[in-house]
Amino acid sequence: MIISKSELNDLIGAKHHHPHELMGMHPFKSGLIVRAFLQDAKSCEVVDTETDERFPIESLAEEGFFEGKIGKRKNVFQYRLRVERYNGEIHQFFDPYCFLPTLSEDDLYLINKGDDHRIYNKLGSNLRTIDGVQGVSFAVWAPSARRVSVVGDFNRWDGRYHPMRVMGSSGIWEIFIPGLQEGQKYKYEILDQAENLHLKTDPYGTYFEAPPHNASIVCNVENYDWQDTSWMESRSTKQWKTEPVSVYEVHFGSWKRKMEDGGRPFTYREMADELTKYVTEMGYTHVEFLPLAEHPFTGSWGYQVTGYFAPTQRYGSPEDFKFLVDTLHQANVGIIMDWVPAHFPTDAFALGNFDGSALYEHEDPRQGFHQDWGTLIPNFGRHEVWAFLIASALSWLDRYHIDGFRVDAVASMLYLDYSREEGEWIPNKYGGRENLEAIEFLKETNRLVHGYYPGTMMIAEESTAFAGISKPVEEGGIGFDFKWNMGWMHDTLQYFEKDSIYRKFHQNSLTFGMIYQYSENFVQCFSHDEVVHGKGSMLLKMGADSIAEKAQHLRSLYSLMWAWPGKKTLFMGCDFGQSEEWAYDGSLQWHLLQYKDHSGIKDLVRDLNALYVEEPALSWGDADAGGFEWISAGDSDSSVVAFIRKTERPEDVLLVVGHYTPIPRYGYTIGVPYAGFWKEIMNSNSEHYGGDGVGNMGGLKTEPISWDGHNHSLKLTLPPHSTSIFKFVRE
Repeated sequence: MIISKSELNDLIGAKHHHPHELMGMHPFKSGLIVRAFLQDAKSCEVVDTETDERFPIESLAEEGFFEGKIGKRKNVFQYRLRVERYNGEIHQFFDPYCFLPTLSEDDLYLINKGDDHRIYNKLGSNLRTIDGVQGVSFAVWAPSARRVSVVGDFNRWDGRYHPMRVMGSSGIWEIFIPGLQEGQKYKYEILDQAENLHLKTDPYGTYFEAPPHNASIVCNVENYDWQDTSWMESRSTKQWKTEPVSVYEVHFGSWKRKMEDGGRPFTYREMADELTKYVTEMGYTHVEFLPLAEHPFTGSWGYQVTGYFAPTQRYGSPEDFKFLVDTLHQANVGIIMDWVPAHFPTDAFALGNFDGSALYEHEDPRQGFHQDWGTLIPNFGRHEVWAFLIASALSWLDRYHIDGFRVDAVASMLYLDYSREEGEWIPNKYGGRENLEAIEFLKETNRLVHGYYPGTMMIAEESTAFAGISKPVEEGGIGFDFKWNMGWMHDTLQYFEKDSIYRKFHQNSLTFGMIYQYSENFVQCFSHDEVVHGKGSMLLKMGADSIAEKAQHLRSLYSLMWAWPGKKTLFMGCDFGQSEEWAYDGSLQWHLLQYKDHSGIKDLVRDLNALYVEEPALSWGDADAGGFEWISAGDSDSSVVAFIRKTERPEDVLLVVGHYTPIPRYGYTIGVPYAGFWKEIMNSNSEHYGGDGVGNMGGLKTEPISWDGHNHSLKLTLPPHSTSIFKFVRE
C-alpha cells in the first residue's frame, strides 16, 4: 500500500479536502500510480484507451478503494476503468479524476470579483464534452466547506464516491463526471468545518424534482429552436415610456384548471394555447407571471424561491416553459416575470447556511432575517451574492427570452429598518437607514439588464417615497423603467369603496395622485395583493348593494384607470369581476361570464385595451406631464372630475369625464380647448357593457361659451357612476 493510512481513512470517511491530489493517475517515482474509489467493485483494471492494454489495480478496502502502480509507463495517458461488479457485470468507464478542471484561473478571478455576468454557464451542472468524452461538469461556491461531494442517483447518494476539488482560494468546488446524462438527479453533500453534513440543491440548478425531495436535475436548457425572432427584434427598438403597456397579471396554477382531470392546473404547453387566445382577444400587450422560479411551498405563490435559475417543475420542463414564451411572442405578447431578489426561504436544502456559514445571507438576524415573512435577506455586500442574483435575472432573459421583470419587495431592500423597531436594525456606515449595498445592487442590475437586452422593462414594486426609483442610473436614479403606483391604487380604491353619498367629502382621493403622478414613471395597478386575505374581490369592494350596481361602479373605475396616465396592470379575474377572493389552489370563476354583469366588465376591459393602443394620447403622456391637463377637479358636490389627455398634435386630444353619483346629470357644462365636434368614444354606462345606455348619443358640438378657463364648452349628459371619453374630431 502506497497511500498512507490517514489519507486512506480520510478518503473512505469522505473527509479529504482535496481528493484530486490522490485520486486518478499521477506520476510516481519511476512509473505511475492510479487510485479509484468505486461502488460495488469486486475488481478493477486500468485500460489504455489507445492500446487497450490493461493494468490491474488492487483493492485496499472493502468500501471499494483501489490502488495500483504501473511501473513500465512514465507518462500519464488517457484511460478507462474496467470494473467487475459482485453480481458479475462488467462496466468500463472514464475516471472522473483523470480530467483537468473545467474552470480557468481567469474564470475564477471574474467569478470572485462578481464580474462574470454569465456565471450560470460555469457554476451549476453543465453538459460538456471534454477530450471527446461526454459528461457533466459540476461547480459550486462553498468557501467554508471542508469537503463537497456530488451525490445522486448515479452513486446511490453516497458522498464518498464523487468528492470535488476546491479551486485554490476561490471557494469554488469542481468536478467533471463522465458518462452522466440529462435527467439525472443530484445534490451537493457538504461537510462543514464543524463536521456537520448539509445536503443542498444546486443554487444554479436549471430543473428540480418535486417536493419533498427537491433534488436538482441535470438539464440541457440551450437546445430550443426559437421562432420569435420578429418579436425579439422589434422589442429591442421599443421605447416603452410612450408605448401602450397593458399587463395581465397571472398566477399560473389558479388561472384555469383541468376539471376533467382531477382539477389539476394547466401545463406550460396547455397554457400556451389557452392563455395566448385569451390575452390576444382581450388586447393586453403583456402577461406578467407571479414567480415561476422553483419554490417548494405552493402557498407562497412563488415568492419564496429556492431555484433562481429554474422554471418550476409543477407545470412542465424548461423546454415546455420556452414553448409557452415562444407562443406568446409569436402572438406579439410580451412576458414579464416576478423576480424576488429581496429574500429567500429558510428550507434546509436551499441557500440558507449553505456551507455551514451565512454564505448568501447575513450572519446577524438584524440584517439577515425578514421578520414579516420568516425569510433570509441576501448579503448584498458580497460580490459573489451580487453575481448570483444578477446572473439569475440575466439567465431568464438569455435562456427564456423574458421581456422584463417586476421586482418584488423593493422597499424592503432600500431600507435597513424596513418593518423593524428601534434596536432591531443596524445603521449603514454613515449612520443612516438606507441599505447602500442593496441600492447599488439594484442600480447594477438595471444597468446590466438594459445594457445586454435593450427593450426589456424593469418594474419596481415599491411603496415608499424613495426618490428616483424610475430615474436612469446615469442621472442619479435607481434605474427602473417603471414603478407600481401604490398610492394611487389605495386612494382610488378608498374612494370607490365608499357609498356614493359620502364621496363628495373625499374628492381629494381622486385628485391627489396627480400631485406626484410625474415624480416617477408609474404603472397604475390592481394586483393580486388587493384581492386576498379578507380584502374582498374588486367587484365586492365597490360601494354599492347589488351586483349590477357594483359592476357599474367597477366599470367606471376601470375606465378611469385606463384614461389616467401610467401603464396598466390588472390581476386575472378582476377583468371580469370575479365575485370571490382569489384562491391560489383553485380556479377563476369562469362560469360567471354567462352573466351580463361579468361579461360586460370583460368586454369593457377589452375595449379599453383597444382604445389604449388606438389613441396615442392615452400612452404618449404616461410618463410626460405634457400629456395631461386638468379641466375640472373641484366639483366635489357632483363628484365629477374632468381632464384632458393629449399629445403634441391637436387631433389626438381626448376629454375624460368621470361622474360618480347615482343621479344622471343633464346639460353639465365642461370647458374644452377646441371648438368643433367631440365624439363619444367610450361610455362605461353603455348597454354593451350592461349599463342603461344613458350618454351623449355618439358625441356633440361645442358652444362658444367660456368655461373652466377655455373659450369653448360642451353641455354633456353625465350617466350615473360612469367614466366617459370624448375625442376631438374636427373644427
